[in-house]
Amino acid sequence: MEIYLVRHTETVCEKGICYGQSDVDIAKPFEEIFSRIISELPSEAIIFSSPLKRCVILAKHIQENIKTISYQEDERLKEMNFGDWELKSWNEIPSEELNPWMEDFVNIKVSNGESFIELHERVGHFLSETLSKINQPTVIVAHAGIIRSILCHQSSLPLKDAFNNKVDFGEVIKISF
Repeated sequence: MEIYLVRHTETVCEKGICYGQSDVDIAKPFEEIFSRIISELPSEAIIFSSPLKRCVILAKHIQENIKTISYQEDERLKEMNFGDWELKSWNEIPSEELNPWMEDFVNIKVSNGESFIELHERVGHFLSETLSKINQPTVIVAHAGIIRSILCHQSSLPLKDAFNNKVDFGEVIKISF
């Protein structure tokens, strides 16, 4: 099955802000980027999206521009929950909290948030419960963390190496699953 992983476009947040599950808007103008994204997608697909605004705006645009078999927003496709770090500058996060996480982001849980392994497990549940029942082209509009997790599931890449998967804003990555 063909899966098209689509990362949302740039947000209105300044560079260096940790915005994980915060529901931030996308930067304008985005029409030209959306057109390029559409050109890289199949003419007909099932669409899944994170329910966060920065993905939904793009997913709805895709839905309006390709033949959509079905459309669904799924909570499990939300970006990593950064808990107490949400909407803070990475420079504002105390080093005694940030450094251990940077050394082992896979297992270290953010205060009032989650670890990457927890994100990876919820993505795994999404994949096994949802994609196992589908045999049509599928578009997943999500976040860099989610896309990296899916790529780790697909390739068996160790989670500690997830950031080897570069995922740019507005990027479309086609995989077989």
